[in-house]
Amino acid sequence: MSIARRLALLLAGLALTACATLPPAQTPGRDRLTDFTLEARFALRLNQPGSPPESAGGRLFWEHRGDGDRILIANPIGVGIAEIDATPALSRLKTADGAVREAEDADALMLEATGERLPVARLPAWLLGRGGPDGVLEVDAQQRPLRLTEDAWQIDYVYDDFAADTLPARITLRRADVVELRLRVEAWREAP
Repeated sequence: MSIARRLALLLAGLALTACATLPPAQTPGRDRLTDFTLEARFALRLNQPGSPPESAGGRLFWEHRGDGDRILIANPIGVGIAEIDATPALSRLKTADGAVREAEDADALMLEATGERLPVARLPAWLLGRGGPDGVLEVDAQQRPLRLTEDAWQIDYVYDDFAADTLPARITLRRADVVELRLRVEAWREAP
């Protein structure tokens, strides 16, 4: 399996949607949202030095709660490829062929599975435009996250409407010219 495909599986491994959709008026705004589910299409491009560029795409279903994440990565037609369960104590990757990998945390799991250190632990905050102490956040006219730069990563946000507390519809995460992950969010939901 190519590095891009493994990386796509694990990055996409940030989702499992298992709750009912809330009407848009009941979906909390970005500033109040803590536990969420996300459903998105993704495209991943990987440019490793000395290797030809690789890309992969599919669907991502992610349930994030304060005590962990559950992620399902699927191919473009929705067939499950991999599932990631990450808790503070253990992270587990299970692929469609039944293979299981475990590591102490999701970042270590990504490193083991793909050879790339990826900031899985930071992704829930980054998706919502919340940087850490070293993050630099640019905002738009409605004070929504427009670009976040942190730990050599750049995260760009695009919105489908003008409401000040709306959640992003498109998110692009990139690290230099090596990794680019594009998400087209189809649904944000507050986790029950």
